[in-house]
Amino acid sequence: MKRPSGLEEAQSPASDIRVFASSCSMHGLGHVFGPGGPMVRRGLWTTAVLLALATLLYQVAGRVRYYGEFHHETALEERESRRLTFPAVTLCNINPLRRSRLTPNDLHWAGPALLGLEPTEHAAYLRALGRPPAPPGFMPSPTFDVARLYARAGHALEDMLLACRYRGWLCGPENFTTEAVLLGPLPAAQLDCSMQGHASQPGALTPAGSGPKVFTRMGQCYSFNSGAEGAELLTTPKGGMGNGLEVLLDVQQDEYLPVWRDTEETPFEVGIRVQIHSQEEPPLVDQLGFGAAPGYQTFVSCQKQQLSFLPPPWGDCSSVSLDPDFEPEPSGPLDPPRPSLGPSPPYSLIGCRLACESRYVARKCGCRMMHMPGGAPVCSPQQYKDCAHPALDAMLQKDACTCPNPCASTRYAKELSMVRMPSRAAARYLARKHNRSEAYIAENVLMLDIFFEALNYETVEQKKAYEMSELLGDIGGQMGLFIGASLLTVLEILDYLCEVFRDRVLGYFWNRKRSQRHSSANLLQEGLGSQRTPVPHLSLGSRAVVRVSPGLPPLPVPSPRRSLPLNAPATSSPSSRWGVCVFRAAP
Repeated sequence: MKRPSGLEEAQSPASDIRVFASSCSMHGLGHVFGPGGPMVRRGLWTTAVLLALATLLYQVAGRVRYYGEFHHETALEERESRRLTFPAVTLCNINPLRRSRLTPNDLHWAGPALLGLEPTEHAAYLRALGRPPAPPGFMPSPTFDVARLYARAGHALEDMLLACRYRGWLCGPENFTTEAVLLGPLPAAQLDCSMQGHASQPGALTPAGSGPKVFTRMGQCYSFNSGAEGAELLTTPKGGMGNGLEVLLDVQQDEYLPVWRDTEETPFEVGIRVQIHSQEEPPLVDQLGFGAAPGYQTFVSCQKQQLSFLPPPWGDCSSVSLDPDFEPEPSGPLDPPRPSLGPSPPYSLIGCRLACESRYVARKCGCRMMHMPGGAPVCSPQQYKDCAHPALDAMLQKDACTCPNPCASTRYAKELSMVRMPSRAAARYLARKHNRSEAYIAENVLMLDIFFEALNYETVEQKKAYEMSELLGDIGGQMGLFIGASLLTVLEILDYLCEVFRDRVLGYFWNRKRSQRHSSANLLQEGLGSQRTPVPHLSLGSRAVVRVSPGLPPLPVPSPRRSLPLNAPATSSPSSRWGVCVFRAAP
């Protein structure tokens, strides 16, 4: 193909497709638009270029469509750590209320709602509890607080906890509150919690003082290492038994309530319900806890798992904490709770569910249940029976709460194993130590040992399956494969389009404006000639110069040297390109 010469390129404007094709880095354009060459060859090159462009557009459209579907993949990785944060451990006695702490006033208010008792059965129930009947003239209190009932009549950890150790250091009931635990020696007045004859060691856990109780649907519970109020969390540098939490508990079967009738809230089992969870999420022991039975030592081997999910549009996770307080004017009865405007705990799936349930019950009943968060007042026993329990059951059946997964969470995989305890020799020793019978020790005492299996943990992470950089890389690779183009080629095409716009579009308006200006000058000259103003004779040489308009440059007019009479007619050529008037002399 013959390339255009330098003179031709200089005379052709930049918007000429042949000039652009001869200098563009895109393959094939020079063969299609270049001068010369047979038509068959040019047609074949045109076909090849069009096929390459079509294939490129098809591939690019597929890549863009795949990117717009926002796929993700899950990566599982095992990592090692020199020190792991010990999880929070929440303990609940399966029996919610102690029989020795119930009063006639409690049965009057809470008997029908919490125990399923009729008013006529109160006296018989008190006899079953071994309590004296209500005195004559008994008058119930004007108000009643369910939370105070569970705090007063629930099992106290001071009575249940017989021994406690964390990594060989002594601990006590005060370390199970929501307050922090610190490292340091125990005071002399500390309850003797030594186990198996080991004495207290320097660096043991210091009691942190009493804190607020933890309430769940199972009543009053206790959490170890909860990290509440910014307390420093306990860590462990080793895995295996002896490097975690060891507790010896008394379930106090003699305090269990008698089974009066079969209801949904009636417990038939005996033991402790335990949940191992992270400090960022509240406990949900009644649904996620496992049981530890008396007469057994339960070993719990834990493995930490860190979960990471993607936000929309790749996933459906959320990191916005929710406000459980009731909204006066909701837009719908089952709307998800709105984000909290004030400071709030980190978002968790359990926290979202509890906030949603609290908001729903508060909307329906004007109060909240004891274990629910929020600022609404706690429901009375009658509200529990008439509204709160039916509303919560209906909500759970409808599955009205839609809570996304948290973007980052921690959970603990567990492996449980059990052995019988105590042995005959240990039963006699524990009976003498705690002033109980051997039969009582066998029926009420259990041991719980929670530890990390090893100092490694799993990470389950959602990742974007197709990043923007991969999309650009695929598009660039397809462009280089099919048309030999790159990002600079795109800039060349944009520059050529700018040249076409300037020469073809803007040039059209410029030429049109110039033509209108020249037409106005010609009309003015013709108007002056029609007035026939006498003019003197002009002697025009061979290179005479005539000025037509002050806006036009002087132009040479070749003419024979002769004189024009004053009455010589003057004519102008309107078709002249430069607007030059040509005077014709009379013979």
